[in-house]
Amino acid sequence: MESVLDLLHHTVTSPWVYLVIFAVTAVDAFFPAVPGETVVITAGVFAAGGEPALVPVIVAAALGALAGDHVSYAIGRGGGAHRLARLPADSRRRAGSEWARRAVDRRGGSILTTSRYVPGGRTAVTLTMGAVRYPLARFLFFDAVAAGTWGLYCGLLGYFGGLAFERDPVKGLLVGVGLSLAVTGLVELARWLRRRAHSRARSTTHR
Repeated sequence: MESVLDLLHHTVTSPWVYLVIFAVTAVDAFFPAVPGETVVITAGVFAAGGEPALVPVIVAAALGALAGDHVSYAIGRGGGAHRLARLPADSRRRAGSEWARRAVDRRGGSILTTSRYVPGGRTAVTLTMGAVRYPLARFLFFDAVAAGTWGLYCGLLGYFGGLAFERDPVKGLLVGVGLSLAVTGLVELARWLRRRAHSRARSTTHR
């Protein structure tokens, strides 16, 4: 375990770590199998010891997430928009896409911001926003807010975990990742409860 920790420490304290954070968080935006959040939290844990610097970690994470989200948006806009346009006007999928377009138009900013904390959710949302041609300027604004707060959240989560377990970085890392998973679970629970409440309200109305 000590040798693994030493290797991790040498990797995280390398001058290239900020570029790695940028690249990983960018790819994670459109390929969720890449553990972008864990990488940022890990860097934050070691930042509590002085290296790497916390502020550049947060900035690199936010910029990477922002860049990756725009790649996902472009993929959705390039491929998804053409497929949606070819759907039959009276088809269920066309009706679903029109519903998604209206939902994004009404609550695009809040949807984009909250989905950033749901694994895989941000990819689905950014692809959909591209496919329904959500205005790019508005997407940039809300996504900058979402990516900035996410970078700050992950970096500080790791940093305070590192401070709390300064003599045992592995525990600090586990605490940081555990808290991240807990927050994600709470967000998903809130969304599920909200959908359930809406479903009950609709069923009551139709009786």
